[in-house]
Amino acid sequence: MDSQLAQYVPVLILLVLAAVVTGGMLVVSHLLSKAARRSRIKDTPYECGIIPIGAGTPRLSVKFYLVATLFILFDIEVVFLYPWAVVYRKLLADPATANMIFFSMVSFLGILFVGYLYALKKRAFDWKS
Repeated sequence: MDSQLAQYVPVLILLVLAAVVTGGMLVVSHLLSKAARRSRIKDTPYECGIIPIGAGTPRLSVKFYLVATLFILFDIEVVFLYPWAVVYRKLLADPATANMIFFSMVSFLGILFVGYLYALKKRAFDWKS
């Protein structure tokens, strides 16, 4: 039992050493830096010669994120469609699976088209309203 616990002593030493080195770096960095000598003017943001007015991160509508999510969803469609299109001619050589391969992709595109029509009906692509 003692030999099993002794195997973890180097790991414990490494963790302690990592914590000491990290803490030491933070303390020395703070002591040597100019953070203590900063002024309020130096800490103000600066953007192209104009002092910014208002919040730095304006709130966006949820519809903006919905459009982004829908873009990613329909962009992933291309990820599935491109490899299928590349090997489609080779897959047509086997007549037993040719129809199944074609109609599986048609059904995939059909499901995506129904989702697209649903998003259009719900006006998900119009985030200004």
